[in-house]
Amino acid sequence: MRPFTKIRSVAAPLPLDNVDTDQILPARFLSQRREDGYADYCFRDLRFAADGSPLAEFPLSQPRYRGASVLVAGSNFGCGSSREGAVYALMDWGIRAIIAESFGDIFHQNALVNGMLPVVLAKAQVAAIMERANDPAAGAIEIDLEAQRVVLGSAAIDFAIDPFRRHCLLNGVDDIDFTLQFAADIGRYEARHGLA
Repeated sequence: MRPFTKIRSVAAPLPLDNVDTDQILPARFLSQRREDGYADYCFRDLRFAADGSPLAEFPLSQPRYRGASVLVAGSNFGCGSSREGAVYALMDWGIRAIIAESFGDIFHQNALVNGMLPVVLAKAQVAAIMERANDPAAGAIEIDLEAQRVVLGSAAIDFAIDPFRRHCLLNGVDDIDFTLQFAADIGRYEARHGLA
């Protein structure tokens, strides 16, 4: 897993509440091979019309948001099914952090264990960041995980995160990598208790 310490990026606005995992990665693409990547399927039905033509009004289709690694969303982002592929699709698209008022519980956990930072902020704070994201003259925003802060020019907003998940993101380790750091201790325990 790639460490997450600090990113600076334009923020892409997605001013929709209750974006579910089927909107992020439609179910018909779940049979695609993970190693081929899911970027093409990310928000597929929101990015394209039924005839396959691109929908220019969708934020991630607009040139100024290409390459954005931060998404600013409405409340309850990632609700619906427990589809881990929704996180893969966003990450393959290039999204490393999502700022929202709230997240679907399983999506929130899937994001953290796969190296994506879900930042929960108050409704007014999200609205201010969304407004900035919609302003073509606004600069990039910065998300500093070490300081637990979103920086908007001269303003800063602190955010909370579980200390263990913060440690894992900062160090680029998932749950298995974290556990393997204690392999020698585990081996000694197993040998002492006749489990090896």
